Amino acid sequence: MDLEKYGTPEVPEADSAEEIVNEIADAVDAEYSGSEKSGSVPHNLPEGYIPDSAKPEVHEDHDVGEGMSKKEAMKIRMKNMNKKEIAYLRRKRVFEKTWPVFRFLILFGLAFVILTPLLFMISYGFRERQDMNDPTVIWIPRHLTFKIMKQTISAMKLNAGFMDNNPLVNTLFLNIGCSICQVVTCAITGYGFARFKFKGRNLLFGIVILMILVPTQIISIPLYMTFRNFLFGNFNLIDNMLVMYLPALMANGIRAGLMIFIFRQFFRGLPKELEDAAYLDGCGPFKTFVKVMVPNAGSSFLTVFLFSIVWYWNDFYVTSSFFRNKRTISLQIKNLDGLLNIEIFNNANANISAREKIVWFEAACLISITPMLILYACLQKHFTEGIERSGLVG
Repeated sequence: MDLEKYGTPEVPEADSAEEIVNEIADAVDAEYSGSEKSGSVPHNLPEGYIPDSAKPEVHEDHDVGEGMSKKEAMKIRMKNMNKKEIAYLRRKRVFEKTWPVFRFLILFGLAFVILTPLLFMISYGFRERQDMNDPTVIWIPRHLTFKIMKQTISAMKLNAGFMDNNPLVNTLFLNIGCSICQVVTCAITGYGFARFKFKGRNLLFGIVILMILVPTQIISIPLYMTFRNFLFGNFNLIDNMLVMYLPALMANGIRAGLMIFIFRQFFRGLPKELEDAAYLDGCGPFKTFVKVMVPNAGSSFLTVFLFSIVWYWNDFYVTSSFFRNKRTISLQIKNLDGLLNIEIFNNANANISAREKIVWFEAACLISITPMLILYACLQKHFTEGIERSGLVG
C-alpha cells in the first residue's frame, strides 16, 4: 500500500497493530468512495480488496434468474428436455406428493397395531366388571374406578412386606442382579471372540450361535436335573435364586448367545490401534479391556443391559421350572386366575366367566409392563443408538 498517498494515521502509542490496520482500511474506503463519486477509481488498492458497492446483490430464495420464480424457471428448463427427462421429473413429482400420504398410513397402521393392546389394558383396567356385559361400552368405561387395580395388587401380593416373599422385590432382585452379571460375563466372552485367536474358536462360536437358535425348553430337563443334584447330589438348588445367578455368571443366562454376539460385533468394529497403543503403554489384555475397550462400548453395554432387563422381567418359563414357592410378577400373572378366586371371591372353585375376569387380567398386565414402558421412554435415544452401533442393523 502507498502510505504516502493516503497518509499515515496518527496513532497513539497505546494503540494495537490491529487498530492501525483498521484505520488504514477506513482511509482506503474513504478514498475509493470519493473517487467513485468523481468517476475515477484509484489503481493502487490493496490486493483482494472489494468495496461494499462492488459486491454482488444476493437474491432471495424464491427469486431465480432475473426475478423469475422457480415454477417459471422450471418451465423454461423443461423446454430444453427430452421426453424421458420430462417423464422422469413427472414421476418424481408424483412420488414426492404421494409418498408422505403412504408413509403416514403405514406409520399410523403400525402405531395402531402396537398401541391397541395398551389402550385395551388402560380401558379395561379402570372399569367395573359389569361394564364387560354392557354392549354399549367399548373404549370409554361407564363406571370409572380404581378398585380393580387395588384388588389386582392385593391378589398378586404386591403389597406384601419387603421380606415376605414380595413378587416385586423378588423380580427386581433377580432382574437387576442377573442382568449385571450377564452383561459383564457376555462382554468378556464377546471380547475374547472378537480379538483373540485360539484353537477351537470357530467351534465355540458355533456353539454360541446354537445358544441363539436352540430354545430353552430343549435343555430345561437336563438343567433341572443338574440343579436338583448339584455337585454330585450334595446340594439341591431348586427354589433357590442361584439357579438364575449361576447361568448368568457363566455367560449362559436368558438369551446370552445373542448378547455375546452383540458384543463380538461391536468389539470387532473398534480400531485395532487402540489396543496396540495400550500394549505399548504397558497394559495387559485385561487392563486393556477395562481401561480402553469398555469406555468405548458404553452404548453396547446399555443395549445389552436393557435387553437383559426386559427378558428377565418377562420370563416365566425358566422361573416356573425352578421355583416352587418363590414369587415373581410373571408367575403371579400366570397364576392370577386361582389367586383371584381365593383373594376376591373367597372360593378356590368360584365359577366366574372369563369375560368378567378380564378386567383383573388387563390390570395385571398393565402393572407388569408399566416399569418397562417408563424405562424405554427414559432411555429410548441411547437404546436405538446402541442397536445401530452394535451390528444388529446393516
